[in-house]
Amino acid sequence: MFVGQYQHNLDPKGRLAIPAKFRVELKKAVVTKGLDSCLFLYPKREWDKMAEKLASLPINKANTRAFSRLMLAGAMEVEFDKQGRIVLPDYLREFAGLKKNTIIAGLYSRLEIWDEEKWNAYKQETEKNSTDIAENLNDLGV
Repeated sequence: MFVGQYQHNLDPKGRLAIPAKFRVELKKAVVTKGLDSCLFLYPKREWDKMAEKLASLPINKANTRAFSRLMLAGAMEVEFDKQGRIVLPDYLREFAGLKKNTIIAGLYSRLEIWDEEKWNAYKQETEKNSTDIAENLNDLGV
């Protein structure tokens, strides 16, 4: 289970340290393009579940094809070096607009990797609208 948010720096070679408490579950991991201009980092077993769901979506619907392409074609397996870092390829760093300062946010079954400025803007907007967001979750049984 991943929870919390952590600030880490991306080095010029695209290496990003992942918090030590998350590395045990991420021995095998997949990073992909996420939503809201961030990256998703999944443990391999969670990624396999997601990939199976995506592969089972109907290919005759433009939105399902587009979402599958976003998630699957943009994905790559990552390995940790001895310092607990992963290398994020250029195309993923560009997609998420990652600069030096990043935020790693735990979202239970996955991590999100954000540019710190984008994260702060997103968080501020979400917190400002938290009452409306919470009221709309009632339809989902939350």
